[in-house]
Amino acid sequence: MKLVMGAPVRKFKVRAAVTVRRKSKEDLKGALANQWDAISDKVGRSVVLELVSNEISPITKRPKTSRRAVLRDWYEKKNVKGERVVYTAEFMIDSDFGTPGAVTVTNRHQKEFFLESIVIEGEGFPSGHKIHFPCNSWVQSTKDLPTKRVFFSNKPYLPSETPPGIKVLREKELEELRGDRKGVRKRSDRVYDYDIYNDLGNPDKAREFARPILGGKIPYPRRCRTGRPPTDTNIDCESRVEKPHPMYVPRDEAFEELKQDAFLAGRLKAVLHNLIPSLIATISNDSHDFLGFHDIDSLYKEGLLLKLGLQDHLLHKIPMVRRLQESSHGLLRYDTPSILSKDKFAWLRDDEFARQALAGINPINIERVRVFPPVSKLDPKVYGPPESAITEDHITGQLEGMSVQQAMDAGKLFMLDYHDIYLPFIGRINEMHGRRAYGTRAIFFLTQLGTLRPVAIELSLPPTKSGPGSRRVLTPPCDATTNWLWQLAKAHVGSNDAGVHQLVNHWLRTHATMEPFILAAHRHLSAMHPLYKLLEPHMRYTLEINALARQSLINAEGVIEACFTPGPCCLEISAAFYRDYWRFDLEGLPADLIRRGMAVEDPSQPHGLRLLISDYPYANDGLLIWSAIQRYVESYVQIYYPNPAVVQSDSELQTWYTESIHIGHGDHRYASWWPPLNTPSDLAHILTTVIWLASAQHAALNFGQYPLGGYVPNRPPLMRKLVPDPDGDGDEDRAVFESFLSDPHKYFLSAMPGVLSATKFMAVVDTLSTHSPDEEYLGERQLEDTWTDDAEAKRVFKEFQERMVKVEEEISIRNADPGYRNRCGAGRAAVRAADTDIGAGSDGEGSAQQCVYMSNSSW
Repeated sequence: MKLVMGAPVRKFKVRAAVTVRRKSKEDLKGALANQWDAISDKVGRSVVLELVSNEISPITKRPKTSRRAVLRDWYEKKNVKGERVVYTAEFMIDSDFGTPGAVTVTNRHQKEFFLESIVIEGEGFPSGHKIHFPCNSWVQSTKDLPTKRVFFSNKPYLPSETPPGIKVLREKELEELRGDRKGVRKRSDRVYDYDIYNDLGNPDKAREFARPILGGKIPYPRRCRTGRPPTDTNIDCESRVEKPHPMYVPRDEAFEELKQDAFLAGRLKAVLHNLIPSLIATISNDSHDFLGFHDIDSLYKEGLLLKLGLQDHLLHKIPMVRRLQESSHGLLRYDTPSILSKDKFAWLRDDEFARQALAGINPINIERVRVFPPVSKLDPKVYGPPESAITEDHITGQLEGMSVQQAMDAGKLFMLDYHDIYLPFIGRINEMHGRRAYGTRAIFFLTQLGTLRPVAIELSLPPTKSGPGSRRVLTPPCDATTNWLWQLAKAHVGSNDAGVHQLVNHWLRTHATMEPFILAAHRHLSAMHPLYKLLEPHMRYTLEINALARQSLINAEGVIEACFTPGPCCLEISAAFYRDYWRFDLEGLPADLIRRGMAVEDPSQPHGLRLLISDYPYANDGLLIWSAIQRYVESYVQIYYPNPAVVQSDSELQTWYTESIHIGHGDHRYASWWPPLNTPSDLAHILTTVIWLASAQHAALNFGQYPLGGYVPNRPPLMRKLVPDPDGDGDEDRAVFESFLSDPHKYFLSAMPGVLSATKFMAVVDTLSTHSPDEEYLGERQLEDTWTDDAEAKRVFKEFQERMVKVEEEISIRNADPGYRNRCGAGRAAVRAADTDIGAGSDGEGSAQQCVYMSNSSW
């Protein structure tokens, strides 16, 4: 006992339980480092903790701190088998110490360790016996990071409410996360900063590997800065890091071990799937088209080695193949996509082609026809007349007795319009070897059954130096010849749809545009900020996924360029959409449905919207999930922001949003459409949109890729031939058409991706569609009991959990109802319910009803 200004001060003991997560598998270097750290700990180079009070000392005018304490038994527990190891430390603190608001940690070992949580317990605390400090962070050695790490308790505080004892620590922690924009980032760093997309190309390798810089002259969101030096041949381009070397992301954004193992397993499977076709291509001059649909089927039934009957001569030339087959345990065989589960020719039918626009991999591009004929927004001086070539004569006979105007007025005409987004790039695409494309439009009619039917497809080519452009219109077939022409036209629509899905809707709208919001959140929202606690699970792994995408998916000659028709134009198409069409205020589900004319405002409806297609699974189920998120966010926001003044005075919040716009989305910083952030309602809408895009929208667009796209003819990502024209004037046109007439089936397959390209694509989307074992679902939280100590925040989260259970039940009922024709039927895989207990693996089709995952943690 000691005296403070004449009054006796009693001391009491505080015990800390520190949970450290160990790797389940260590390489030799890591194992030796662990042993060395254990020995070093024994002789005094230990892990040191210090408590920081919420209060200021009246004597020193500085925060009250405890004496330092070391973690016990690190040496003794060096051989403990288990994912988590709990160490202890003890402090003696004064009874007037107050409530600890932070713990500092100093790692004097040689190796980093993953600190999961700290729980301190002491009867003398005013707030009770236990205080939780969620950490989930890598703590670096002092040789890499000389400063102490600080972790705050799970009690949330707005900036203005921060206890005085930890106010400076709060500000200092954010300063460290922002960095100084200098130098090359190291693996151990945890700095969040911005940069442009200047690392997609590799001009040092060859001129054809150069790519435009995205961001600035070509508008694009910003990505995480790495600070790597420029290339030798272009000072404006950043040098690349190629596999197996890692791309920089802040240390805590890297995959945790379970996720990393799942990712590497998926990559191994993809490598094996693509190995045999690559070997075939290497030893043979044959391009190896699929010779028949049975060849594609054999990929699922017999595997790659028996494909095309090539096993015998391959084994003579490549002895390793036999050993690979014997040791691969079935990995050389693809899983059968669900599109083939009931009827392997369902994909050929028009009703299935149309149904997938509502309930397929990409259900977010279908729009109502509001002007007929459709009109282009491109410059007519460059691209010709803006009016579509589709006329009333083309479609009137297919409208169940209606005129075109009557069908439009009744809300029965819809379209997939990929004319303007593709046409500026068609000239360049069609000059490439083995790539052919059109600007496409597909018109659909809503039948009395509530299903869509395609009634016309327009195929447009732009004017060139050698001649005018062309616009062809195809309608449903009347004989065998026109049937195959129609199937080819649908394939081109599907190919464009696949490209827009991957390049725009998936990559741009749920990955690239989210990165600035995530960077700004880490830079300006303290870990103790209530909105950081709300957003944290939705930001998980996104930066790592995006960095890996820059390394091997969207880079020059990467997977996306190799597998999709636009090739080197892929990211330019993505950038064109960002420049001309992307608007954050229209990214929320209700606003998007209204923008596309798929819904109109109607206060009498449950979600305030009336859908023009009542059986639109993505929208029907998506609105249930959107509303559940919205109600949760509104309730959560109301806890901390009872009035506009609190929103406007929150410096961290306002800086987060301002920087997301002015730097992260700097090329759109002057746009008038950014939502204001003045009221609790404004805030709730912005947060709901961010959470929707990172969780539900991403899941709808990602996890159904293999079940439908894994059968390449259903949605060919790459087309190699145009549709033969019976009215073509040139000798080449006539020769192509005669070749088509002689064997339409062969021509159709030769227009699809070849074996090598198809199997590469199948392997990639199989990997992307697979769930990680450690994924979280909407309505779940890691450390559910301790992510916050705010009882009111826990209560509204519990209500959200209960609401998501009801959503799941409702979707299950809908899926079981045969009256919903767009969900299931003959030859169609039923849309999967939003099961919150789904394990790893691919789900059914990619509609909003799968959207139960917390973050876009897969690509």
